[in-house]
Amino acid sequence: MQAARLHEYTDDMSEGLTIDEVDRPAATGPDDVIVEVEGAGWCQTDNHIIEGMWAEYVPQELPMTLGHENAGTVVEVGDDVDLVDPGDPVICHPVQTCGTCRPCRLGETMYCENDAFNGLTTDGGFAEYLHTSERSVIPLPSGVDPVDIAPHADAGITAYHAVKKAAAELNPGDHAVVVGVGGLGHIGLQCLDAMSAAKITAVDLKDSALDLAEGYGADHLVNPSDDDVPAEIEAITDGTGAAQVLDFVGEDVTTAYAPDITAAGGDHHIIGYGGHVHEPAQALVNGEFSFVGNIVGRYAELQELVALVEQGDVDLHTSRYDLGEINAVAEKLEHREIDGRAVITP
Repeated sequence: MQAARLHEYTDDMSEGLTIDEVDRPAATGPDDVIVEVEGAGWCQTDNHIIEGMWAEYVPQELPMTLGHENAGTVVEVGDDVDLVDPGDPVICHPVQTCGTCRPCRLGETMYCENDAFNGLTTDGGFAEYLHTSERSVIPLPSGVDPVDIAPHADAGITAYHAVKKAAAELNPGDHAVVVGVGGLGHIGLQCLDAMSAAKITAVDLKDSALDLAEGYGADHLVNPSDDDVPAEIEAITDGTGAAQVLDFVGEDVTTAYAPDITAAGGDHHIIGYGGHVHEPAQALVNGEFSFVGNIVGRYAELQELVALVEQGDVDLHTSRYDLGEINAVAEKLEHREIDGRAVITP
């Protein structure tokens, strides 16, 4: 089968991956599930993996097939698999867990001590077929297209995971800010609109992204190219600040907004990454706000997100590309030329 493989780290997205002919995976273990990939979302994390940003955090043996947002049709299962059968459409949680370590017993999917992460530590879905496990697949409801829903396997669940935490702290009349209305942010904004009664302000450098945000329920729009973000948030919130800030960019300039736009006792959720947090300790003490990290989400949260999709509360703005266009997609994302989410269709 064909697969898009990373052979060495590089900053040049135009030649980050190569299309190789590799063996098709097989269900050799009792819990194995082999999925014919119909859609695999491209993520900014894929660019970061190509750059080598994750090499010091997780073990990566190259060459490796990237792609951690996967959905498709089951073609083969192990002897002990009961949840799905060949022919079933599924979305795949990116993490394959052991089920027996303490984090797994607590339901903390992302903290599994023996995990394998498709496209990050083991071969992913930028290929015709994907090897995963029964613990990682979620059957799709009738009428849900695997291509359309694929990015929810990471972009969606990561956004939902952060919004679920933020929504628990939001009361009617509160304000929330969504920074970055891209691949994750446009999903997070919809989840926030569906799960809270807060007023929502969207912040983005692209007018097309702000147009998307308005269509998805944002009450206020701010473009940092034209406006001073802290001043705009102060005016919108009558000087109170935002009870919850969801930062889907995570660059130095956006994390620096925190002391000026986060309400006392509020949270600045960091979902996007690549930058740093450079704030005096006194700023956190004075405002008593918190920086909150987020990474993907639990298996159960992906189930909950699928339910939101099924009932029409969350939509995905996507564009589709062939496997051979993989590096062109990486370049487009690097230059902020993709609205919503790009999906590879192997």
